[in-house]
Amino acid sequence: MRVVHLLRKYNPSEWGGTESVMLQLTAEMAKRGVESVVYAPSVAPGPAPPDPLAASGCTVRRFNAYVPIWGISADRKRQMVAVGGNMVSFGLAGSLWGEKGVDVIHSHALGRLGAIGRLVARARRIPFVVSIHGGAYDVPSELRVELRRPASGGWDWGKSFGFMLRARRLMDQADAIITLNPSEAALVRERHPGRRVLVEPHGIPTALFVRDCRAAAGEAFPGFRGREVLLVLGRIDPTKNQAWLIAQAAELARRHPKALLVLVGPFTDGEYAGALRARIARDGLDGFVLMVGSLPFGDPRLVGLLQEARAVIVPSVSETFGMVILEAWAAGTPVISSRTSGASALVEEGVNGLLFDLGSPATFHEAVDRVLAQPDLASRWGAAGRAKAISSYDSSVSADRMRGLYANLIEEKDALRHSKGR
Repeated sequence: MRVVHLLRKYNPSEWGGTESVMLQLTAEMAKRGVESVVYAPSVAPGPAPPDPLAASGCTVRRFNAYVPIWGISADRKRQMVAVGGNMVSFGLAGSLWGEKGVDVIHSHALGRLGAIGRLVARARRIPFVVSIHGGAYDVPSELRVELRRPASGGWDWGKSFGFMLRARRLMDQADAIITLNPSEAALVRERHPGRRVLVEPHGIPTALFVRDCRAAAGEAFPGFRGREVLLVLGRIDPTKNQAWLIAQAAELARRHPKALLVLVGPFTDGEYAGALRARIARDGLDGFVLMVGSLPFGDPRLVGLLQEARAVIVPSVSETFGMVILEAWAAGTPVISSRTSGASALVEEGVNGLLFDLGSPATFHEAVDRVLAQPDLASRWGAAGRAKAISSYDSSVSADRMRGLYANLIEEKDALRHSKGR
């Protein structure tokens, strides 16, 4: 079986949840006799960082793609690509058409790029699968406004291409639509009746988090020795909402002077990161907040931080799933998360973590108080999270389900072709 995975972004220097998903999915698929070919837009010129997908044996093909908006800066275009820009490509269709022996096209991109994948799949009469990673309908209104902000003041000349590609009808012609939580699935079924809509959560290699890596983290970040580490893992971006957390940091420091707030993630929004640093300096929080930048998935320093943390905090405005929750659990660490649809579907309050409301900071502080004041209880929550991650969210489990879906779709397409040929 040969599957093409179509991504709207793959930049190893800006590693995130989708990249981690692809690395684990393609590696597990290879064990099951499935060859994966990843198509992703070319990255900006410059020294190429190590490519984990290519290093794992996956074929990675690059194509030229553009943010089709006149009148905005290159930095704003780069920001749009980092968080979900609706790009267009003039060479992708030809490349996909020329890819030999393809059994399935699986798009992890919506919009115009996804529509190109659907067009080629229909022409080749092979199954087309689309995965919704960041949310299609299950997105708060304030986040929709934020995502449109970089494009404000520009003219989107790509709309005509989207119209010709029928990009807005992408999911109406998909053979399967994969969502990450029941809330998104319900919204998709409502808007696309008759489509095959599945809830297929991501998986992670839970065994990666078993070996004790706290020494590696301590050597890399000696400042957290003797501190109660509260870890925040995710790209530095308004969607991940670190600004809300920094606004709570002074009160957090007053209540827990031994705590240390550690932010790990690539700076995908330079202006936002600058504002965070300015707020940290203005509030005198330099000794309380540590921003360490990006760490690769599976890096011993990152695994060690996850193991050392008293809790992993997820303050996101929107999170349709939450890979970081699984990573925390696999490391045996409880989660304190905002009440997003993804976290609400994963976290069992008082069993493997706690949820809080962004509109009520008191609920956040109460959650942190419980975790730091009752380490034995927090340890039990972390152990419960680890058990859940191993039993339900290991990457081997999710790969088995995905391979089964591909096989069923291929069989259905073959049966349909044979019935028409009689």
